[in-house]
Amino acid sequence: MSRHRLLILVSCTFVALLVIGGVIGAIAQIMRFFLQFFLPRGLVDPVLMIGSMLLIALTIQTSWPWLKDFASQISKRRKVDKQFTSPPNSRHQAAKQSLDSIDRLIEKLQDNVARKGLKQERQKVEEELNRGDLVVVVFGTGSSGKTSLIRALLNEIVGQVGAPMGSTTSSQMYRLRLKGLDRGLQLIDTPGILEAGKDGRNREKEARERASKSDLMVVVVDNDLRSAELEVVISLANLGKRLLLVLNKCDLRGEEEERRLLALLRGHCKGLVDPENIVSTSASPQTIPRPGATPWQPPPEVSDLLQRLAKVLHADGEELIADNLLLQCRDLGDKGRLLLTRQRQKEAKKCIDRYSWISGGVVAATPLPGVDLLSAAAVNAQMVIEVARIYGVQLTRNRAQELAVSVGRTLAGLGVVKGGVSLIGFALSVNLPSLIVGRAVQGVAAAWLTRIAGASFITFFQQDQDWGDGGIQEVVQRHYDLNKRESSLERFLETALKRVVEPLKKDRRRELPPRQRLQEEEEAWDHEHLKP
Repeated sequence: MSRHRLLILVSCTFVALLVIGGVIGAIAQIMRFFLQFFLPRGLVDPVLMIGSMLLIALTIQTSWPWLKDFASQISKRRKVDKQFTSPPNSRHQAAKQSLDSIDRLIEKLQDNVARKGLKQERQKVEEELNRGDLVVVVFGTGSSGKTSLIRALLNEIVGQVGAPMGSTTSSQMYRLRLKGLDRGLQLIDTPGILEAGKDGRNREKEARERASKSDLMVVVVDNDLRSAELEVVISLANLGKRLLLVLNKCDLRGEEEERRLLALLRGHCKGLVDPENIVSTSASPQTIPRPGATPWQPPPEVSDLLQRLAKVLHADGEELIADNLLLQCRDLGDKGRLLLTRQRQKEAKKCIDRYSWISGGVVAATPLPGVDLLSAAAVNAQMVIEVARIYGVQLTRNRAQELAVSVGRTLAGLGVVKGGVSLIGFALSVNLPSLIVGRAVQGVAAAWLTRIAGASFITFFQQDQDWGDGGIQEVVQRHYDLNKRESSLERFLETALKRVVEPLKKDRRRELPPRQRLQEEEEAWDHEHLKP
């Protein structure tokens, strides 16, 4: 296939050179013919050669930026095509491809603040790609003994440490190494969850953010799961993270009670946490009094957790990191797409608003004889093309016209046109002179119907040019119901009075004879200033 393409390229290049050579030869003959009339015969060829060189240099200088830009566009397109056609051979490569797609999202954002924020988050994720440590976050209520458990683990691994004891108000990080593990380990103690008050909620938010960016989570409880704790476990498991569930403070209960609680936890967490990843510990056992001697402090019992932690990290540490990075890339991509969707929606609404008042003004200036024509005026093919372009879709005019006609027919078929005209007519006829009511109703109704049609097109393009399971009728009906709500209709009519009705009043006043116009002005002044 590549050899065939090379032959085609060589052939096309040869033909192009022949054509260019023929054109240059023809121009040279013409120039030679004219120069003979103005220059001696000995100077014709040198002047012709210098002129040809200058012409070639000018052509190259003029076309070089365009050729450079064209080559750059082809290079970018090939790079994008390669990324989409060649599947990643590892999770890290998949994460890099995700970051490239986020870069393309960032280029489309116009809000500088949003772009800067997304760039910063993207930079953090890229730094995560190059980091060397595994991150393990310890998570749980403030009374479950998280800090004591971390202290016991650190004592077992690296000897005596000065880990703070008691309530943790901010995240604490400890870096260490496990034997046989190539990567370092970051053990993070997070603030307690499910605490009352604003400060408690802020600390829980910090803990959840830490957990969402961890490679492995250790959730610590001191009894059976309460409903609030189970909700937290479910939410963490739904993040796609690996969880270890630790039943702490087992020194306060007997062996039977410990087995019963472990069985309950495994039952509640079925499908969320693997049974082997639910273990018991006693991070800070109570002292045992001894008559006539110093009370005895039993050593912590965290061997089961330590063994399970080491086994998981040794066996699946690389996959945990890669999965975490992919999750972060996915979340960042979702955030970028949400920002882009909001931006496009804002631009599309501005476009629809502009066409609404154009449609309203045209119809008010030249009233239409029938409802069908009004429905046709409510949708505009050019508006469809512009909305599609905002969403990155290139439509032909024929296709845009087909969509416009489809929505127009749906508006009429659902009775939206008649209903809209009646609704607008009732709202406007109360305070308007009878001579302009008809034109005002048609103009405002046209603007309102255009707004409904435009909102329907936004839904269509947001759903990748799909009307959804309910079809075009359901989409149009939904936007009609939304726009006829009292609050929405009031806001629209307030603007319509300024954009459509007021110009009509001015035009009518200019058309009246001077005496009648003066009489109307006096009546308006009396109505305004002589109210009872």
